[in-house]
Amino acid sequence: MATDFWFDRPTLVTGCTGFLGSWLTISLVDAGARVVGLVRDEVPHSHLRRAGYLERLNTVRGDVTRHELMERVLNEYEIEVVFHLAAQTIVPIANRAPLSTFETNIKGTWTVLEAARRSPTVQRVIVASSDKAYGVHETLPYTEDAPLRGCYPYDVSKTCADLIAQAYAATYRQAIAVTRCANLYGGGDLNWSRIFPGTIRSVLRNERPVIRSDGTMLRDYLYIRDAVSAYLALAEQLERPELRGEALNFGMDNPKSVLEIVQTVIAVSGHPELESIVLNEAPNEIPAQYLSSEKARRMLGWKPAYSLEEGVRETMAWYGEFLGETNG
Repeated sequence: MATDFWFDRPTLVTGCTGFLGSWLTISLVDAGARVVGLVRDEVPHSHLRRAGYLERLNTVRGDVTRHELMERVLNEYEIEVVFHLAAQTIVPIANRAPLSTFETNIKGTWTVLEAARRSPTVQRVIVASSDKAYGVHETLPYTEDAPLRGCYPYDVSKTCADLIAQAYAATYRQAIAVTRCANLYGGGDLNWSRIFPGTIRSVLRNERPVIRSDGTMLRDYLYIRDAVSAYLALAEQLERPELRGEALNFGMDNPKSVLEIVQTVIAVSGHPELESIVLNEAPNEIPAQYLSSEKARRMLGWKPAYSLEEGVRETMAWYGEFLGETNG
């Protein structure tokens, strides 16, 4: 990481106490950035708080959809770089509560971008989209020129946010770039319905892990530290004209089925006797989604540093410590 770039640079992270937000914020603080974090809800067990970093940044309480708040934050803190990560990220919640998902993920995006457009100090904006923005395609892996056609609530919210970011970049010539990451995993993800946290918690308790789907769905998975390095590399290079308005995929380019992921976790855990329980009860899930990261490798020189097994070992160590503390 180019620490000289970040030293003393005013940087806003929306959703800083979330899974990715925590890890990214920690890296920015370590690099010497003057970080401002936008926080809506109190998250007492967030990785950012547990690591002792929440007290090392300026925190602003409020909702990302409030335009007056966003304008105040950008102007009062003279923000130069914006990482817009705040979102409702859970697919089953989006199915149950589409309106709140649309409100946060879509309105929140245009609110941040409009405030950034009007700010005299903002120089770069990174908007977090997702591989889910692509929707369903027969041709895999997804490349960045594939149409965005999400069809379920969460996917649609990411498709809309992605297109809005591209519209602002094209219309106002802002230095905006969009990230489309594979499924992220690592310590600090406290959404236990997701495959990694749920499976790891089960095996650490010597319980059979539960798979909501039929286990055959193919996904690409990216370790959280590799995702952070992708975000930082993109922001650091965003002064290059050829990157402005661009979307970039970030993944391992090595899709795995849910069953393969569970078996990897079981193997790393040292509990080979455990067998998963397959519920086959996951509606609105796309059978196969995975990315090509060739563009990011070519344009940024970025590539993942962690293998799946290395990432799982570090992740399991984090949850072992976390569950030991919270259950003690």
